[in-house]
Amino acid sequence: MIKYRYIFLSIAACAIVSLSSCTSDTPTADIKSTPGTATVTESTTHSGHGSKAQININNAILSQLDKFEAKLGVPALSNKIQANRPYASPEDLVSKKVITQQQFDQIKDMVTVQEVVLTGEAKDVDYITKLGLMKGHLLVAKELLDQNQPKQAEPHIGHPVEEIYVDVEEQLNERNVKEFKSNLVSLTELVKSNPKDAKIKTNFTTSVQAVDSAIAALPAEQLSKSSFVLQVIGGLLDAANSEYGAAVANGKITAPIEYQDSRGFVVYSNELYKGISSQMAQENPEVHKAIDTALAELVKVWPTAIPPAQALKTPEDVTKLVKTIEENTQKVRDKTITKAQI
Repeated sequence: MIKYRYIFLSIAACAIVSLSSCTSDTPTADIKSTPGTATVTESTTHSGHGSKAQININNAILSQLDKFEAKLGVPALSNKIQANRPYASPEDLVSKKVITQQQFDQIKDMVTVQEVVLTGEAKDVDYITKLGLMKGHLLVAKELLDQNQPKQAEPHIGHPVEEIYVDVEEQLNERNVKEFKSNLVSLTELVKSNPKDAKIKTNFTTSVQAVDSAIAALPAEQLSKSSFVLQVIGGLLDAANSEYGAAVANGKITAPIEYQDSRGFVVYSNELYKGISSQMAQENPEVHKAIDTALAELVKVWPTAIPPAQALKTPEDVTKLVKTIEENTQKVRDKTITKAQI
């Protein structure tokens, strides 16, 4: 990822779409045919849970566009897509010479310019996932600051306000959450201008507490429900998977910032799962075992905040682990939906 980003949209809906049952009574999304302000749409068949998330190239954040970069193996493709906005149709990627026709054919099923309006539980999952992305950025920034690496920490402190806040701002207002953008901006500027300032520690704590307060805007009962938390984890891991794919080339970590972003998302996902692990072990023991094992393997991929020269696992290995978690999450979702229908 580049140091500053100006397009702010959620990647969380991607996980919601991929994890939602076609028979669910929970509202998920209304799809509009004009370019708009959401990142993904969906197409679902009635034969199963084979819905495919699509990325809105007009407004997806860079970590979501990294999916294309990782799939095609084209360096800096995310930035190139962003720089050539807006697009009237997916085919504009070719007409604007962002990618070739052959490359487009490989990703065309992933591309959209449609708007999605989230409702119901999907909107709540999207909201918490965005805040979870903020937490992941701040977690890895704290690690780097503790290791006296303010230059490396700087972009991760900046990402929550530069990349995510504007996308969650409307929901923060709807939920009567006190504004904390100014806290994030102040912290970012302080780390840039005077990284040894003692105020950084206090400001950092205040910023993290502000994010935690925003998360607490949802009822505690909902935040502790395993099916809900698993959807949030799915969104965070989807982002981590994209970031890691863009961070690795020829077996080496070539993009440290993206490696660090993905580490933060995985670390926070693991924290979230610990909060529901006892519940999962009691209610869904087989699923718990599979998810817990996959998460433990994922955590090992990022041994430290400062990346090793050699990647410990391939992007394909990481994708398999994330898919294992997604598939088992779907089992919990299906079970929850079945209970609701009885």
